[in-house]
Amino acid sequence: MNAKTQIKSSLPAVILGAILIAIWQTSCVVFSIPQFLLPTPLSIAQEIAANHRDLLLNTWITCQEAALGFLIANILALALAVCMVYIKNLDKAVMPIAIAMKTTPIVAMAPLLLLWFGTGMLPKIMAAALICFFPVLVNSIKGFNALLENEEDLFRIYSASKTQLLLKLRFFRAAPFIFSALRISSSLAIVGAIIGEFVGANHGIGYVILVSSYHLETVRMFAALVMAALAGVVFYGIVSFFDAKIITWSQSPSDEIRLESPPKTLAERGPR
Repeated sequence: MNAKTQIKSSLPAVILGAILIAIWQTSCVVFSIPQFLLPTPLSIAQEIAANHRDLLLNTWITCQEAALGFLIANILALALAVCMVYIKNLDKAVMPIAIAMKTTPIVAMAPLLLLWFGTGMLPKIMAAALICFFPVLVNSIKGFNALLENEEDLFRIYSASKTQLLLKLRFFRAAPFIFSALRISSSLAIVGAIIGEFVGANHGIGYVILVSSYHLETVRMFAALVMAALAGVVFYGIVSFFDAKIITWSQSPSDEIRLESPPKTLAERGPR
C-alpha cells in the first residue's frame, strides 16, 4: 500500500473526526456547558500544549509498560499455542483456565498484582500481559490448525520434520490470524497498563487521569485521555505496518490447492 492509498483510506476517518470535534466544540459553546463537566476540544488542546512535557513523559512510561506486557503475552501465547497443537489433550486442560482468566475482570485482578509484585512497573506490565494473552492464544491455535486438506500430507510425503512443518507451513497459515489478534491486543495493552496504574502508581498516564479526577481537573483528565488514545493508535499502527510488510501474500486459508493434470499426448487426444 503506497502513501496515496493510505491517505485515501484514512481520509473518511479524518473527516468524520473533524465533524465530531466541530459539533462538540459548538455544543459546548452554544449550551454553555461548564468546563468541569465537559471541556471544549480547544481547551483540551491548550492543556496539552501547556503541559506537553509532563503528559509526554507519563505517556512514555505507560507505553513502556504496555509494550513489555504486550511482548511477554505474545511470546507466552505463541509458545503455549504450539504446545497445544502438538501435545494431545493439552488444550482441554489449558483452555478452561485461560477462559476463566479472560472472564475475570482485569480491574479485579489488579489489586492482587499490586500485592504480589509491589508498586513498581511489574504489576502494570503483568496487567497488560494478562489482557493481551487470550486473543493471541486463541487466534494462534486457530491459525496453526487452518491447514488445507492436502498440505500436511504433502509435507509428510517429503519427510518434513515437525519443526519444518511448524515453521514452513503452520506459521505461514497462522500469520493472518496471529496479526489479527496482535492488532486487537496492541490497543488492549495500553488499557491494561492504565488499569494497573489506577490501582497503585505515582507516574504514568493512568496516574494522571486518577489524580485529575480527584481534584476535578476535568480538562487535564481529558488531555490525558487523548494522550492514551493516541498511544493506542500508535501501537495499532505499528502492528499494522509490520502486518503489511510481513504478509505479502493474500491467499485465504479457505482456498484449495488445485493440481493441474499434465497435458495429454497426441495419442490420448485422439483423432481430430
